[in-house]
Amino acid sequence: METRPPRSRLTRRTFIAAASTTGTVVVAGAPGPTASGEEPARPPGPAAARGDGTTGRVTFTLNGRRTSLVVDNRTSLLDLLRERLDLTGTKKGCDAGACGACTVHVDGRRVNACLTLAVRLEGAEVTTIEGLARHGGLHPLQRAFVEQDALQCGFCTPGQIMSGVACIHEGHARSPDEIREWMSGNICRCGCYVNIVRAIGQAARGR
Repeated sequence: METRPPRSRLTRRTFIAAASTTGTVVVAGAPGPTASGEEPARPPGPAAARGDGTTGRVTFTLNGRRTSLVVDNRTSLLDLLRERLDLTGTKKGCDAGACGACTVHVDGRRVNACLTLAVRLEGAEVTTIEGLARHGGLHPLQRAFVEQDALQCGFCTPGQIMSGVACIHEGHARSPDEIREWMSGNICRCGCYVNIVRAIGQAARGR
């Protein structure tokens, strides 16, 4: 009689939940920042070589690491994170500041990365979903999202979590109505709003 190997306990849903709340992505052979936090040196493009003012060097702290690189003056923080620094946890949704999927923290405040010019981040401290967890453990809100099942497809989840953390720090999580008001800039097309509000309330209470 043919025997089959035991099935893994890792289901599609548990994988999505874990990956969405941490911004994890599996990339084969993708380049990334060096151990010092700085992006590997790249040859300057034609604009940089001409010195025609279309590019600029910016140095800032990204998830606790110093990062310095030359960027096109028109590059958004969202495109810089995803296309050059391989931090794809921050999602590109509307690319017009309307959905909140690209929410990150700049100097402790939530911003839409798609509307933020990278070249204007000189000296700033930027935190993305990849840098939210500390010391190998999930942030309390990440854990609450998993416990409250506050996601379905998971696409909006990194932005929801980053906005939710800021919402709590701003003191706008004292009631479900207040949470709904101050989270209104983050859209969930799956309609998980009830559980998202519960997760933020749980993290705000420190449970």
